[in-house]
Amino acid sequence: MTFPAPQHAIADIGVTGMGVMGSNLARNLARNGYKVAVHNRSPERTERMIADHGGEGEFFPSTSVEDFVNSLVKPRVAIIMVAAGTPTDAVIEQLAAQMEEGDIIVDCGNAQYEDTRRREASLRERGLHFVGAGVSGGEEGALLGPSIMPGGTVESYDRLGPMFETIAAKKDGKPCCTHVGPDGAGHFVKMVHNGIEYADMQLIAEAYDLMRQILNMSAPEIGEVFAEWNKGDLESYLIEITAEVLRHHDPKTGQPFVDIVLDQAAQKGTGAWTVQTAAALGVPTTGIAEATFARSLSGSVPQRKAAQGVLPGHGGVVEIADRDAVIEDIRLALYSSKMVAYSQGFELIRAASAEYDWNIDLGAMARIWREGCIIRARFLDRITEAYDRNPQLPLLIADEFFVAEIAKSVAAWRRIISAAVSAGIPIPAFSSSLAYYDGVRAPRLSASLIQAQRDFFGAHTYRRVDMPGTFHTNWSEDRDEEQWD
Repeated sequence: MTFPAPQHAIADIGVTGMGVMGSNLARNLARNGYKVAVHNRSPERTERMIADHGGEGEFFPSTSVEDFVNSLVKPRVAIIMVAAGTPTDAVIEQLAAQMEEGDIIVDCGNAQYEDTRRREASLRERGLHFVGAGVSGGEEGALLGPSIMPGGTVESYDRLGPMFETIAAKKDGKPCCTHVGPDGAGHFVKMVHNGIEYADMQLIAEAYDLMRQILNMSAPEIGEVFAEWNKGDLESYLIEITAEVLRHHDPKTGQPFVDIVLDQAAQKGTGAWTVQTAAALGVPTTGIAEATFARSLSGSVPQRKAAQGVLPGHGGVVEIADRDAVIEDIRLALYSSKMVAYSQGFELIRAASAEYDWNIDLGAMARIWREGCIIRARFLDRITEAYDRNPQLPLLIADEFFVAEIAKSVAAWRRIISAAVSAGIPIPAFSSSLAYYDGVRAPRLSASLIQAQRDFFGAHTYRRVDMPGTFHTNWSEDRDEEQWD
């Protein structure tokens, strides 16, 4: 089918890429009163979207990129919703070739933030604006109201922002969308959001596994526990859907659904990006790292098969005097570990903001994650309040609220980890979160020995606790100390 060429520019905004996310975003815009140009490399997808949903608003379909661009009012705004990497670069080039100075290209996919920085710099030289916008909420969020994290110039947000704020999720009447910062800031924040999501999901899975193995509870019973937890401090989208998943039964076998799902968790790369970036910036995102590696371990099938029945466990039996008390300990351990994961994520955003001069408002990031996105949770209100109290807060869990909450939880946290270790149950995210907590609060770390070793074998120098300067000991000679600055 060939759509008629536009007679004049009429669409407020355009979306190219009519997959589920792209078509839902276009529908969201149209439902909110915007005139939306739509395009797909394969016209059949555009035809199908118009046939199924064309009555939801004003759509202006195009077969060619040229017609798509020409249908947009100036300054033009075109959203890309295609696969990350080379396909995105190809579509950007096709659009840019048809556009004029001041026009705006928006990538709403999960792009690597360094790619976004490169693309923004390149298009800026051509007089075009490029916006990397993180969009969270999945297919439903794209249609009904996602959390949106746009980067780019202030000028581009002046044009784009009102539309995004209209279609975004709302919390207390405020849109879950804000201008994050220049060039790659929006996609960076979305990457960290996904990293926190990895940690959150792993922590929830570990809580489930503890109840299953230590307390011998059935999946539906555990689902009821999560449903109850969702009424309190742990209230969140992920806790809510966990309860639903655990209470669902497989229609084919009648077994709990979770029991027939293969225990191999896939990943698309944003967790790994987060860990790699954190390592480069020197930020210890240990919870996110362990969650990412746990997925890798789940997929290491030959290694797991080789280990089973061969590697000794010697896990002891955990004596249970009060099942409800153990469940409460697991809840408190989960709550504390989640606080650490979010704290680490926000520290990573802070570090990148300083590195790239993005000037990201951490409190604003917590506000726009309160609704629409996958990690939306009640205690994001508390994070917002913490950064309102002190925008320069150096460590989120050092805020007065989180100090008090962890103080109520830390004993249970330790009991549960001890029990899991004794029983031979792997809980990498719980354990690493507590290790981070103990490390960051420790008055002195074993790193002094590591630095001394580095000086011994590589003359990497060290600093002293009792005087300024950089020093080196002549280990292979008389072991005299030299001051190197």
